[in-house]
Amino acid sequence: MKIIVDAMGGDYAPLEIVKGAALAVEELDVNIILFGNEDKIRQIIHENKLSEKNIEIVHTDKVISMEDDPLSVVKTHKDSSMGMAFCALVEGRGDALVSAGNTGAVLSGSTLIVKRIKGIKRAALGVILPFERKTLLIDAGANIEANAECLKQFGVMGSIYMKNIFGIDSPTVGLANNGTEKTKGTPEHVQAYKLLSETKNINFIGNIEGKQIPINCSDVLVTDGFTGNMILKFTEGFGSFMNKTLKNMFLKDTFSKISAVFVQKSLKELKQKFDYAEYGGVPLFGVTKPVIKAHGNSNAKAVKNAIRQAKFCVDKKFVEEIKYQTEIDN
Repeated sequence: MKIIVDAMGGDYAPLEIVKGAALAVEELDVNIILFGNEDKIRQIIHENKLSEKNIEIVHTDKVISMEDDPLSVVKTHKDSSMGMAFCALVEGRGDALVSAGNTGAVLSGSTLIVKRIKGIKRAALGVILPFERKTLLIDAGANIEANAECLKQFGVMGSIYMKNIFGIDSPTVGLANNGTEKTKGTPEHVQAYKLLSETKNINFIGNIEGKQIPINCSDVLVTDGFTGNMILKFTEGFGSFMNKTLKNMFLKDTFSKISAVFVQKSLKELKQKFDYAEYGGVPLFGVTKPVIKAHGNSNAKAVKNAIRQAKFCVDKKFVEEIKYQTEIDN
């Protein structure tokens, strides 16, 4: 399997991207194509004593920054590391693509170069929330607004993902709302509730209130990208707050420090649950090839796990399943 990686996208590129790619080759049995500045990439490989085994480098010194217009990936920056990576994916030179670069540009490249699956209204980002149960939040930021039909499709795609990637036989699907009653929310929410409840191939369980998300959520949580991104960013911030609070609590005095020794394993597990690097990246749902968006400040571990996500999506034929289900629905 060959994974295409945008080596220049992200806050710590190309260093952490290259190191993460080398880890992925070592641990995941994949081949990597790195798109980026060849001199810088080879210098990193040399200085960090990394193996070049199964790593191909395609040179470009052009980069899409975090401040660039997202549409530049298809207009003025086609020759950037991200632009060339997307073209390579479309040409079949790799099985999936990973980028930690400009989110808007990743979305533009995915929908305008790779293209949406026929019948899918909007592509969406899906991310796993680290609460009592693994919950896929979709959309996590791709679409500020989403109509009822889009929300229904998010539920179908999310259900396919949780079934194929996590092995859940009949994933529960919930709609994020300000109340559990089916009449709650905007007219789009009310219509989305109706469409989701009428969709035969998903296990829709109704509306999910904010207080339910950490402890009594569904396997798939459907929402628009504005609300989803707020939920995601709050979760990340809350995780940081919890880690800081617990650290201060157990360093308060000598007795607290001694107590910390006995709960060290549990504290480590809690920290890992809220660590974005454990999941690495989020899939873009609804496009014709697997695209994984890694966190902008990804370290090598996060990049490796983003590549792991890409490998899972290819192995489990995630895109093919969405195509098949969309054809049935249409």
